[in-house]
Amino acid sequence: MEKNLRQQKTTIIKIALFGPESTGKTTLAKQLAEYYETEWVPEFARDYLQQKWEENQHICTADDMMPIAYGQTALENEKLAQANKYLFCDTNLMVTKVFSEVYYGFCDPLLNEAALEHNYDLFFLTDIDVPWEKDDIRDTPEGRETVFSVFKQTLIDTKKPFITLSGDKESRLAKATMIVDALAVLKEKGLSSEDFVEIYNHGIPFENIVKQLEIFKNGIAKSNLISPATINNGILSLSEADFQEKASFFDNQKEELKIKKFVPASGAATRMFKFLTAFLNDFDIEKETINAYINRKNDKELAIFIIGMDKFPFFETVYEKLKEIYPDFDALERDYKNYYFIKLLLSQDYYNSANKPKAVLPFHLYKTHIANPIEEHLNECVHYATSKKVSNLHFTVSEIHQELFEKAIDEVKEKIEEESGTKINIGYSYQNKSTDSINVDTKNNIVRSTNGNLVFRPGGHGALIENLNNLESDIIFIKNIDNVIQNHIDKITLYKKALGGILIEVQQKVFHYLNAIEKQQIKENNLAEIVEFLMQKLNVKLTKDFNKFTFENKIVKIKELLDRPIRVCGMVKNEGEPGGGPFWVMNEKGEISLQIVETSQVDLTNKNQVQILEEATHFNPVDLVCGIKNYKGEKFDLKQFVDQKSGFIVEKSVEGRPVKSYELPGLWNGSMSNWLTVFVAVPLITFNPVKTVNDLLKPAHQPQ
Repeated sequence: MEKNLRQQKTTIIKIALFGPESTGKTTLAKQLAEYYETEWVPEFARDYLQQKWEENQHICTADDMMPIAYGQTALENEKLAQANKYLFCDTNLMVTKVFSEVYYGFCDPLLNEAALEHNYDLFFLTDIDVPWEKDDIRDTPEGRETVFSVFKQTLIDTKKPFITLSGDKESRLAKATMIVDALAVLKEKGLSSEDFVEIYNHGIPFENIVKQLEIFKNGIAKSNLISPATINNGILSLSEADFQEKASFFDNQKEELKIKKFVPASGAATRMFKFLTAFLNDFDIEKETINAYINRKNDKELAIFIIGMDKFPFFETVYEKLKEIYPDFDALERDYKNYYFIKLLLSQDYYNSANKPKAVLPFHLYKTHIANPIEEHLNECVHYATSKKVSNLHFTVSEIHQELFEKAIDEVKEKIEEESGTKINIGYSYQNKSTDSINVDTKNNIVRSTNGNLVFRPGGHGALIENLNNLESDIIFIKNIDNVIQNHIDKITLYKKALGGILIEVQQKVFHYLNAIEKQQIKENNLAEIVEFLMQKLNVKLTKDFNKFTFENKIVKIKELLDRPIRVCGMVKNEGEPGGGPFWVMNEKGEISLQIVETSQVDLTNKNQVQILEEATHFNPVDLVCGIKNYKGEKFDLKQFVDQKSGFIVEKSVEGRPVKSYELPGLWNGSMSNWLTVFVAVPLITFNPVKTVNDLLKPAHQPQ
């Protein structure tokens, strides 16, 4: 017998089955070897101990550990030479080490060292959720939980890459083959076994990682702009009387519908206070004046903040706290007052404003109190997202912030319900971690943190299509958390209801046609009417070959075009705000449709595309009303209508290093690319976002 414990070097992918007795290791090793048409390594100890029992009725002792270790190593090396791409090891020296420690209280140093040195691409930790099978050499089934925990802790302590397998033998095999296939692919992409397990534990589908790496390598195709959407060319223009009529229609229809308001609100207010954070990091009050800093940095934002400081809704609160902390505060020089004010506003020990969600920050100063965006959204919700005196409001939040939301809602919900006579139902959801992205450097090498772990980044607001997909409602209003206004709730309500009325009108017509198609009631002479509706009301441009189709194929194509979720989007005049706008866009199939396009999706090296971009007259304020059910009242699977090729590569930083990250197609961009779309011009009063704290000084956010 081979008297060494060295593993043969190899490029074969080796999978170790690891776990207590009678947990299905042998069964799975055989299954995997058969599935992949390769070798598996049996458990040397089984034959060794069975022979010992049959010859002398002797059981295993501490003296057997090293012979078993030598035999197992030799058997593994022998099978390795015959393996094809993969080798599945029913057991390994780590198992022998654990048994030695559990049953005999020690492990031979040679065995311990070899067990730690032996490498496997992955360990499958076999769970104890399978029945115990008795035989001559197995111990009793008592204490399986304890032994299993020892096995698991050993893998953790020795930093071995492992995944736990549970379930019956069929489900274990299915899971194991999926994992093994993915492991092989990701190893070819340069990821380690440790990376692989991190991705698995994070919940990101392996195919997503492969896709992300391909995107980093090949880039993302830019949008092909045909022309900007303008009034009467993709954007519907309504008079005030029209808005009133559409809003009234909505009111007449809403009692038959379940309505919800959906508010993306998971981000912290970091960017809102970015220039103040930079100021605190770079300013030394003992060495220069604030005015000198402003001149040195040409920091106009800081100048505006200081000039308008007493008009912020939080001014009095912070000022009173400063006088409490510094009894002589009023006697300080102005620079010190301003410096301490900013420091306290951002201090983690006090207001911690930059690290809280925007939703709970003070936005509006009223005579009786200060309102945050949560309160303003609840007020809006009862005005237009209400049916049968019930209003439904859903926030996407960060898990760590949900408690702050709940507290803020508890403070105002009852009062708003009493004043409006409306019951408010609040729902929450988190951005799914499975939509996160890994990061690469400028040369597309995978980025790890200083501790060696992968760095994951949320996949952007496009990930929220999954949250939207999980909602049970007929009509859903979408509005960003920071787009609220002080006063004028009546005007906001009018335009939101009008958008809802347009959606219901369009939806009723679409459903009418689809029901007629299903009942085979559409005749040749009806087609012109439907085509006109598609082109004039839904902005669907049919391809030139449509008229060459047979009648049956025309019906198939029309049904495909109509049977989609619907969105009605408010559009405001473009006044230079950063963000997306409405455009006519052609896809790779030559199909032209209305899309909301971000500047980052445009090829800025192409003069023609830049010219089209600059000719845009309107801007997307994220003011949407959505219909997410089909003509049978069934929910669409919204993920089926995403343009998977329209994501974003964004530049970020990790520990001071520049990195590239992938963001999913935006919620109102590529994630709704294949929806039926109607753009409607709405007044600027509907768009009042707070991107920086200085936006709170604008008239829309000031008392009147």
